[in-house]
Amino acid sequence: MTTAPPADAAKTAALLSPSPTSGPRPEAPAAPPVRPVPLAVSGLLAAALTAYVWSAHGAKPGVLLLLGLALGVALFHSRFGFTSAWRQLVAVRNGTGLRAHALLLGTTATLFALLIGTKTGLFGSVPAPSGGPLGLGLLIGSFLFAVGMQLGGACASGTLFAVGSGQTSIVLTLGGFIGGATLAAWQFDLWKDLPSLEPVVMADHIGWFGSWAVTILVLAAIVLVSRGIQARRNPPPIGPVPSARGAAARVLRGSWPLAVGALALAVLGAGVLLVSGGAWGVTSAFSLWGAELVRALGGHPESWSWWQQPGNKEMLAGPVLADKTSLTDIGIMIGAAVAAALGGTWTLHRGVPWRTATAAVLGGVLMGIGARLAGGCNIGAYLAGIASGSLHGWVWGAFALLGTWAGLKLRPLFGLGNPKPGDGVC
Repeated sequence: MTTAPPADAAKTAALLSPSPTSGPRPEAPAAPPVRPVPLAVSGLLAAALTAYVWSAHGAKPGVLLLLGLALGVALFHSRFGFTSAWRQLVAVRNGTGLRAHALLLGTTATLFALLIGTKTGLFGSVPAPSGGPLGLGLLIGSFLFAVGMQLGGACASGTLFAVGSGQTSIVLTLGGFIGGATLAAWQFDLWKDLPSLEPVVMADHIGWFGSWAVTILVLAAIVLVSRGIQARRNPPPIGPVPSARGAAARVLRGSWPLAVGALALAVLGAGVLLVSGGAWGVTSAFSLWGAELVRALGGHPESWSWWQQPGNKEMLAGPVLADKTSLTDIGIMIGAAVAAALGGTWTLHRGVPWRTATAAVLGGVLMGIGARLAGGCNIGAYLAGIASGSLHGWVWGAFALLGTWAGLKLRPLFGLGNPKPGDGVC
């Protein structure tokens, strides 16, 4: 005699099961052979740069570079994206990527609460939350950033790991990104006085446990709503990426589940906070690299108001390879190159169509300007802000969704496609 499972057990099983799609996800193709030359070059570069940074600038910058390398490996293997996740959500209501964001945000918020709440840091650092002002710059900047990432084909972190894996069109996005961030820093006086309110960090009002609890509850609600919407829409499944066969081989040469990538990124991002005292960020380094280029060409970026601000002035005066964000950014690109070479997918794409190239540069410029106006990108504002219990992170995410919708409307003008309900994958 058999008995039906209890109703509560059935509901739990349904909640933990994958959300329905219009068809099963296709099996991942086999990973190509290892690319020995790119692997040797990227591996030697990683080792040499780590040795140099460690000897020239000390253990703290050396550890930050190692964390960047690991972030690059995790980002590539999991193909953890923000651009594609929002595009799939807005275009066909596939919330798989958004739910991976929720796991990343919730895990990071938990680790941040533990570290900041207990003031636990290394190398004399004291971890601090990432709180940003609530103002017009945040609204405009996050909207522009999202439009830019849909045109450029990648977000801030995605740009770095895509460049590391040899995607030529994203190199153009990175160039535009640096240009836009430099332009916004140069014209800081034009937008620095946009109306804004002081940052709102929940821990200042309800403590770190209260802040963490509210964050987790909101993220859980987002997961439930996205599952309900997806169940009604039955969108196409997310397309697979090449992967090695076998558990051990998959760790080094295959694709990781999004959940594994989310957990790995949360731990590594918390590592950046633990070592440096500040959250993981990306785009401040682009302004710095642009300023160094301007200086190399005979300009004087040190006279710009942006570089006379506290914190920014010290960043420009110091060596690039001692800057926290530069180290993690460079590490991400090299780490992704190592991972892509091991996975056999590292390649330089040639013959980028002119409309795609135009969209890449324009998208990068919009992201660079948007990140400066909003005080951060999908990492420094969205991830770090929400994980810190700062209201500006939630506002950034909401307006980024609006910008994603606008970006999807613009993509066809540049010959870029959007997912459709009848597609086999999205």
